[in-house]
Amino acid sequence: MKAAVLHEIGGVPEYEDFPDPVPKEGEMIVDVRAVAVENVDRAIAAGQHYTAGRYVSQLPFIPCFDGVGELPDGRLVGFGNLRPPYGALAEKAVVADGAFAPIPDGIDPAVATVLASAFTGMAIRTAGGFIAGETVLVQGATGVAGRLAIQVARLLGAGRIVATGRDNGALRELRDLGADVVINTAADDEALVGAYRQARGDGYDVVLDYLWGRPTAMLLRSLIPESFAFHKPTRLIQVGESAGTDLTLPAASLRTSGVEIYGAARGMQEAMDEVYAQIVAWTRSGDLTFTVHTVPLSDIASAWRRTDLRGQRLVVVP
Repeated sequence: MKAAVLHEIGGVPEYEDFPDPVPKEGEMIVDVRAVAVENVDRAIAAGQHYTAGRYVSQLPFIPCFDGVGELPDGRLVGFGNLRPPYGALAEKAVVADGAFAPIPDGIDPAVATVLASAFTGMAIRTAGGFIAGETVLVQGATGVAGRLAIQVARLLGAGRIVATGRDNGALRELRDLGADVVINTAADDEALVGAYRQARGDGYDVVLDYLWGRPTAMLLRSLIPESFAFHKPTRLIQVGESAGTDLTLPAASLRTSGVEIYGAARGMQEAMDEVYAQIVAWTRSGDLTFTVHTVPLSDIASAWRRTDLRGQRLVVVP
């Protein structure tokens, strides 16, 4: 079969022949229809993600661990939990029984690959206890997941949405999605702290954080009370680390600021069926829109290197 094959950690997958997967007991072959390439896939291929050891220990290997495909009986499914070295960027994938779920009728396979990117937006409710009317801050809102999070916050009834990013052109686009205020995090430290303070109004109720690192450190500084006071809670949901894996957390930024920090997975497992059903309903109705850029598998080497897709998810179609 043809596949995107990675021969070295940190390299670029190349379109070439790879042995067809042979199913073991309890496995089956899926004909791949569409695969989304996300930042986590590139991080794994570069050996920079905490799960990378499972994959890059077996070189060569095929990147990406989930996708949309067709079962032997013709059913269209989303699949995952693939057995290395077989990833999803290939004409075929080997999938364990139960490691797939049906794709709802009426949803294009390329769009179906991106549905999960909207799940983190729902974390404002599942992890952060969001209720309609509250103010939401989306840190790192110009990416695919961040743009979806703005839409989700609006659909859930956010009273006010603040969004951050580093590109002024992309930030302007966020207003059309529902952002009321935008902040450019490329400002120097003091200016950024000031921008967070100016934009917070009565306070940020829920922060969905795809950035971490310096921008979140400046956000936490901005929440330190200027006088002794007990502030209402700010529930910060940690999702990603595109601006850095670490930050300095002064005691004062927690002591009386009201900040509570949670991981995005908090409460998600229990609510997964409800979350999925809601995302599918919004997708079918057109209330939630996904922007994808599709390329053939044969173009994987050039597509893998692209950095100009601003807000579009790269989807590979075999």
